[in-house]
Amino acid sequence: MKLGVNIDHIATIRNARQINEPDPLMALEILKEAGADQVTIHLREDRRHIKEFDAERIIQNSFLPVNMECSINSEIINIICKLKPHRATLVPEKREEVTTEGGLDVIKFENEIKEAINKLHKNDIEVSLFIDPNFEQITKSAEIGAEMIELHTGKYANLHLALNTNINHTPFKIYQNLDRKTLQKEIELEIALIKDAARLGNELNLEVAAGHGLNYQNVKEIANIKEIVELNIGHSIIANSIFIGLKEAVKKMRELIS
Repeated sequence: MKLGVNIDHIATIRNARQINEPDPLMALEILKEAGADQVTIHLREDRRHIKEFDAERIIQNSFLPVNMECSINSEIINIICKLKPHRATLVPEKREEVTTEGGLDVIKFENEIKEAINKLHKNDIEVSLFIDPNFEQITKSAEIGAEMIELHTGKYANLHLALNTNINHTPFKIYQNLDRKTLQKEIELEIALIKDAARLGNELNLEVAAGHGLNYQNVKEIANIKEIVELNIGHSIIANSIFIGLKEAVKKMRELIS
């Protein structure tokens, strides 16, 4: 199973002070040495972390394939076509969100997504769609020409946090109205859904990745799904790197999913 490491939050820290450190570019060699298989970055419309100059330098200098997450906004797609990463992962995007909330609605935005896919393919960029583990969304993703899907694991991750951590005793409460027995049942249902979604993706000749909210405590259940070939993980790795260093944080995750 491949590990893509999202380094957006290195840029988040830099932008908090509006200076030139830490530089996301410095992560590239460390990721390679630590056993990562891919660099993932998200060029958002609001540029809240990765900037265009970051993306350009990372693509030009990365030893590893670069997976660029982006919206279906035509301006952004044109930038991606110019930069030419290995892959573009199309995601939903709202200015007010803290992080990506839910998967892309491939059915609702079929025409816009098809247009983006065609443009990216003309520039020799493969396409993945970040979607919920929903059978209709998966089927439509295959129909419109995506090579890959990335299953949104955010619900599973939040359920796992609510059940296994003290988060509901903090200001960041989630699922606080569900008792432990119900949380456990909901986790099992979500894992089963992700497994079935990954299996369907394989049957439709899609490569299947997964990501969002995965961390050192919850990743094993997803890593054990044989149909999933890649995980993209960012926040947890970057957060742990503050305490143990980026190389060790990546190696620790690499070991868990292997």
